[in-house]
Amino acid sequence: MSQAASGLPFGRGLLYLIVAGAAWGTAGAAASLVYRASDMGPIALSFWRCAGGLVLLLAVRLPRRRRRRVVPAAREPLGRKALRIGVTGLGLAVFQTAYFAAVEATGLAVATVVTLGAGPVLIALGARLTLGERLGRGGSAAVAGALGGLGVLALGGGGATVRPWGVVLAVVSAAGYSTMTLLTRWWGRDARVDGSGTTVWTFAVTTVCLLPLGLAEGLVPHTARPAHVLVLLLYIAAVPTALAYALFFAGAAVVRSATVSVIMLLEPVSAAVLAVGLLGERLTMTTLAGTLLMLGSVAGLAVAEARSIRGDIHRVPEEERALV
Repeated sequence: MSQAASGLPFGRGLLYLIVAGAAWGTAGAAASLVYRASDMGPIALSFWRCAGGLVLLLAVRLPRRRRRRVVPAAREPLGRKALRIGVTGLGLAVFQTAYFAAVEATGLAVATVVTLGAGPVLIALGARLTLGERLGRGGSAAVAGALGGLGVLALGGGGATVRPWGVVLAVVSAAGYSTMTLLTRWWGRDARVDGSGTTVWTFAVTTVCLLPLGLAEGLVPHTARPAHVLVLLLYIAAVPTALAYALFFAGAAVVRSATVSVIMLLEPVSAAVLAVGLLGERLTMTTLAGTLLMLGSVAGLAVAEARSIRGDIHRVPEEERALV
């Protein structure tokens, strides 16, 4: 109960996810600033984000491996490792690229709320079908409410605020995010899985997948403020990418999938605040209603998850509760 096969304590996994969610919330705002200062497209931005994150992760990982020189007791089969990293990398590529495209199409606030609002619904359903994590009455009601909020957000509101194509891209991004989260949780149960290695190789796969698409779109943007764009790209690669994803993959391996999806709602909250306060975006009453309905539904998921965890703890023998 206190830690998974990876050895990471449950409480530390929660902390990692909280920091990751807060960091993720700044990525969309930085992307919007890049779009304003240059003609960079979403695929090129996603490529540079992954490529920069990969370089930073390698710079941190290689010296640590030389110092530790730890030989695992059992190695993960090569074929299984390749499948795990390949599928996770594809999920990350879809998640990031579709999200940046949604930001460009319909704005930061709506894109983030739809992505991270639909994500918990897909994760909750997927966790029930693949991991045996039950929704319960509260979880089922939350899923229904979130779907209703998504419908209000997509169908209502002025065309200048909510664009259907942007909403579709955000839902596609949520599907990639959900797949990545569920697979991380599924494979995180195996003690042979190297969490830090997974993050590095996942970014390598994602970078390779995005390279030909980025070349077709144009990797080098036209801008009158190259230093400004470069600083934004470095920030995106370092904080909401290298740091946030390393923490996310570590935390998602030990925390239940539904709990992960709830904690990651720190992203749309912080992103929406940045969109309105920093970027000057406006939320119509319809958009606000859909947003509140979705976030309220996910809060219901949090309550259902908390009750489930309390029930699990009460079933643990008395001598083991101190470890939880």
